[in-house]
Amino acid sequence: MGVETTRIFQHTMPKHINATTVFPSETTCPISGPTLRPLALAARLTCAVLLGAALPAQVMAQSTTAEVNATLPTATVVGRSETAQSPGKGFVAKQSSAGTKTDTPIIETPQSISVITQQQLEDQRPRGLSEALNYTTGAFTGLVGAANRYDYVALRGFNDASVNNALLDGLSLQGDQGSYSSFQIDPYFLQRIDVLKGPGSVLFGRASPGGVVSLVSKKPLFQPYHEVEFTVGNRNRVEGAFDISGPVDQNGVMAFRVTGLARGMDSQFQHVREERFAIAPSLAINFTPNTHLLLQAYLQHDPEGSFNSGVPAEGSLFPRNGPNGGRTISRYFFDGDPTVEKFRRTQRMLGYQFEHTFNDAWTARQNFRYIYGDVRMRQIYGYGWADANNLTRYYAGAKEATHAYTVDNQLEGKFTTGPAKHTLLVGLDYQKRHVDGFWESGSADPINAFNPVYGNPGLTGVTATPIDRWLEQTGVYLQDQIAIDRWRFTLGVREDHAKASNLYGTGTPSEWSGSKFTKRAGVVYLFDNGIAPYFSYADGFNPSIRTDQRGNLLQPATAKQFEAGVRYQPKGSSTMLSAAVFNLEQENIANRPSAQVYYVPTGKVRTRGLELEARSQITDNVSLLANYTFTDMKFVESTEGFVGNTPYQAPRHMASVWGDWTFMPGYTAGVGVRYVGTSYGDSANSFKVPPYTLVDLMLRIDLARWDPSLKGARLQLSAKNLFNKAYVASCMNSNYCYWGDARSAMATISYQW
Repeated sequence: MGVETTRIFQHTMPKHINATTVFPSETTCPISGPTLRPLALAARLTCAVLLGAALPAQVMAQSTTAEVNATLPTATVVGRSETAQSPGKGFVAKQSSAGTKTDTPIIETPQSISVITQQQLEDQRPRGLSEALNYTTGAFTGLVGAANRYDYVALRGFNDASVNNALLDGLSLQGDQGSYSSFQIDPYFLQRIDVLKGPGSVLFGRASPGGVVSLVSKKPLFQPYHEVEFTVGNRNRVEGAFDISGPVDQNGVMAFRVTGLARGMDSQFQHVREERFAIAPSLAINFTPNTHLLLQAYLQHDPEGSFNSGVPAEGSLFPRNGPNGGRTISRYFFDGDPTVEKFRRTQRMLGYQFEHTFNDAWTARQNFRYIYGDVRMRQIYGYGWADANNLTRYYAGAKEATHAYTVDNQLEGKFTTGPAKHTLLVGLDYQKRHVDGFWESGSADPINAFNPVYGNPGLTGVTATPIDRWLEQTGVYLQDQIAIDRWRFTLGVREDHAKASNLYGTGTPSEWSGSKFTKRAGVVYLFDNGIAPYFSYADGFNPSIRTDQRGNLLQPATAKQFEAGVRYQPKGSSTMLSAAVFNLEQENIANRPSAQVYYVPTGKVRTRGLELEARSQITDNVSLLANYTFTDMKFVESTEGFVGNTPYQAPRHMASVWGDWTFMPGYTAGVGVRYVGTSYGDSANSFKVPPYTLVDLMLRIDLARWDPSLKGARLQLSAKNLFNKAYVASCMNSNYCYWGDARSAMATISYQW
């Protein structure tokens, strides 16, 4: 797609926009090609349906500019540099706000940042956030294997069993630890994804210590842009999507964007489907050259959600030793029952981003979002062997409603004191999340894991328990980015006050309140040749909504990290090489015992690691992404006797490489290889999950190379786990291991004008 997002909130608007747009020369869709009749027919139908939308845009474009020509799909913005909102060039982004909340060159940020650019998202076409991070250094995405109900990601070895590390446009998505109410943003609605490694609490308050995943949504464009696409794939996958944007008026005051998607498919697991309908309208308003407002909404309904359960290690990692020993549970096995299984999620997000520039020095911003979520869930799940063939099963249900608010007020100033140039950021943010409803629990009859029979699950002892959980946080932060000659210093402090309450059942809720001061400091030196070494320290803070065996809320997790690294960005190139070593410690960690709803404080974990990443647009026709991660994670304090052990789901080695090659005009091939090393299956380190290597493939064809009347149309073929390798992605204990993704294949035809 390759369309640059208009810079709405970065002080200046583009003065010269050359939007190039393609339309058929006739009011029909003349598509020919005797060897491509089915494809041509599909393209003709798509063209016919959208012609009515295309023609008004064409008329407007022709009447307002003499620069419209027939060269698409590109939109060229003249005289503007890359920003933190830009899609990047190829696999390389040079700016990010994830590490500073300001538009800062990545090479000047004293903390590790990886950016999944728009081109990478288009090439790899992830179905969810976890899949989008498959080729990201420091990220382990196999926490729940092939399940796609939630976006679980472990950064630098730390996984708090929630999506507490996800942001959308700089504001927390407010994932609830331990409940069923966590939100997903479909990758089709994203411009890019920035991943900040290590604690980000000075900027964002509560966050997982391993890092934050900052999602950047698609924004309105002040030049016309239109895209539709249709996808089919294995597992009965059918998907349609559209992305329409452009100016509302001829004076550059208002622009809109509407992005939508509908998807239905069978999951990897029998009797379970995935369905999604989502739409994201947005409107940008430039009241004056210095005052801008962006109104945003994201509406999503998932009538059916993916399966989310595991199988025992004996039967997946190892053959089951029963009277008919040597058997393995199918990776497509469903341990629930189709008469019971249900996961339905509705989420609505409404918000705005406001910015006013007072003068060349000072800018004020306010970003706000309201989130509503509704979840209905019924699930039967297996947990351990009942006998030689049958799994013990339990029942869980939930009805939850979530209301969440986040507002972030910022004042940014740029000024000079002597030889030092300052970018000062002062902020006040507030967030609150409230979840109420009820949870159900019970038992079900065992199921034969090798010859399952469905239809009569035998539910017994089902009880409903009311829940009421809320978490509130107010934070004040101060950051100063100082430039002195070739030195770049980043200093930050923050004071948070948080309150939490958790009611499970009736009676008195468990409550906690407290304050935490966090700090951050870093330094970068910029050499003339593009080399930039850096060193930094950062604190982390993450209040918990979880309870211990007595019903008391757990103490907040705290973290501290030292990191040293070096980046190399050759001048005038689209290449970024980076290396980082770190020491990260987290205190007040907790684990949940098997088949329990409470958590047990277990002590302190330390992780040390090395991360290497290379991103390069080597030539106009070749792009490369490669990374390697080494993680040495240990318990240094443990109430369970695990000192010196490695926590589960923490692979010691990970590596990946992805390359794009346009081997002839209009034909691009992409191939990727992912390696995940050995991990332990439990914190006692009683067994290991073996390593696995997966291959992904992509082929994209500009259909205009086949027939000029198909200009603007593309066909993309994609396959993940090309060789259909059967593997266990990870285990939490001997009763809960997760089968990894089986092969998926899809074909997407898209049309842009």
